[in-house]
Amino acid sequence: MLDYFPKYHIKMLLGDFKAKVGREKIFKPTIGQESHHQNSNDNGIKLVNFDTSQNPLVKSTMFPHWNIHKYTWTSPDGETHNQIYHVLIDRRWHSSVLDV
Repeated sequence: MLDYFPKYHIKMLLGDFKAKVGREKIFKPTIGQESHHQNSNDNGIKLVNFDTSQNPLVKSTMFPHWNIHKYTWTSPDGETHNQIYHVLIDRRWHSSVLDV
């Protein structure tokens, strides 16, 4: 899907994926270790599989934040918090542009 865009543009994908991406060691190269969740749900596994096939990184789970700043959705009861909105960016731009 991301291959249809020109190579010289930054490729970013933002959205509500309803994906809880956990801190499983196998996912660490793609998502880092700063996720709000310990374990991934089905959509989280699908998101990581998409990332490994298309070569982006989940940047929304790579930067250290306090837990109150990690979640992107709160249930109506105010007790349940999830990090389900994510930012994906092409891996080739990761080191050259964002980590300057």
